[in-house]
Amino acid sequence: MTGKGTPPPAPALSAERLRIARTGSEAGQRRIAEETAIAFTYGRATYAVMMATPKDVEDFAVGFSLTERIIDRAEDIAELDIMQLPLGIELRMTLSGDHDSALQARRRNMAGPAGCGLCGIESLEAAMHKPATVNSGLRIPPETVFRAMHELHARQPLNAETHAVHAAGFWSPSDNGFTAVREDVGRHNALDKLAGALARAGRDAQDGFIALTSRVSIELVQKAAAIGCPLIAAVSAPTGFAVRAAQDAGLTLIAIARDDSFEVFTHGERIAGP
Repeated sequence: MTGKGTPPPAPALSAERLRIARTGSEAGQRRIAEETAIAFTYGRATYAVMMATPKDVEDFAVGFSLTERIIDRAEDIAELDIMQLPLGIELRMTLSGDHDSALQARRRNMAGPAGCGLCGIESLEAAMHKPATVNSGLRIPPETVFRAMHELHARQPLNAETHAVHAAGFWSPSDNGFTAVREDVGRHNALDKLAGALARAGRDAQDGFIALTSRVSIELVQKAAAIGCPLIAAVSAPTGFAVRAAQDAGLTLIAIARDDSFEVFTHGERIAGP
């Protein structure tokens, strides 16, 4: 797999702003997150366009392809060209083996464009597909979750600069810490980038858990299950559909997670202790 093309734009920029308070007003600048259109193309045909942070785009290409079930592993992308175009970034991918033929068949049945996190779907049934079943013997104490949620904040340099992006991190108990954290204006995008980073590094998602700075929706459960991750810990609450999907997938869903408490919604057997 190779990457080519002009480097993407900076993920943050300075914007003029006027601050107004009860005590008066003040002109100045604020760092804000950049957002750009990123097109995923396979065999020169566009599959989806996402608005995302122009950072870690190679991880994004791999992770999106994995969580959308276009490929099974990073090596299934034979070639990747990262092209900076006037209107955004194009991720031009060539697939190996039977994956290209399978994608062409999927395109012929495609009903139309898809919304946030559900790209290339063929029907409502395809969009709401049952997540993959997770098989993992992971078991962690509550203190590990507390530590992860506390340390995730310090691993978000772009959010510290802009206060406008989500993060997804992978905590490895064997490494006693985060092995990768990715940020993006979109919570789905952050998780896709993390999935790509793990795949490119040869890390098995079954051996740890994902920490998120967002709420948990059905798409995030589907994406986590697609890479075999057995546990999600998120800052905000889950949706009802996400809870049902996590239960069916055998995935432990933790939400309202802080550095001193959290709530377990599904498969609490992976949490050691009372």
